Amino acid sequence: MPTQGPARRADAQRNQDAVLAAAAEVFATTGVNAPVRQIADRAGLGVGTLYRHFPTRTDLVLAVYRHQVEACADAGPALLRDLGSPAAALREWVDQFVRFLATKHGLADMLQSDAAGYHALHAYFLDRLVPVCADLLAAAAAAGEIRPAVEAYELMRGIGNLCIGGRDENYDPGRLITLLLDGLRPLAH
Repeated sequence: MPTQGPARRADAQRNQDAVLAAAAEVFATTGVNAPVRQIADRAGLGVGTLYRHFPTRTDLVLAVYRHQVEACADAGPALLRDLGSPAAALREWVDQFVRFLATKHGLADMLQSDAAGYHALHAYFLDRLVPVCADLLAAAAAAGEIRPAVEAYELMRGIGNLCIGGRDENYDPGRLITLLLDGLRPLAH
């Protein structure tokens, strides 16, 4: 007899979470066109289970994107609460944001045919993440750890542009992002 009720829902949620985590890892290294079999194998599930949760590749990519946005949004307040320094919380959040940007590699190309869908997703991204970044910046500025009046959107845009990089094998976006964040420190008088 099949399991019904909460146990079945909990199992289905665990499977879905496993697929989302595996897909995020695979997308970060291989891109959004990675073989579904590779994602299912990484999740420890069958391809059929993956397709039960995400009938199309677009469904999976969008779910991973939204899941990553939510994780990044939730991380900001948690980091402010758990780390001793707002600037340290900001740096850790930026690291997570950069990992998120790596995960969405290829998303724009995949959604190019659906301009309205892409714009809605971008608006969702901004609506969820800009306020979190702004809160981190405000807390760090209030603590005197960074310059005041740093705009969240501008910082996120700068980080995103640095992550794009190019095809130069010597290009290290992490080093440039560190330089960018170091430039937020207050000026010595």
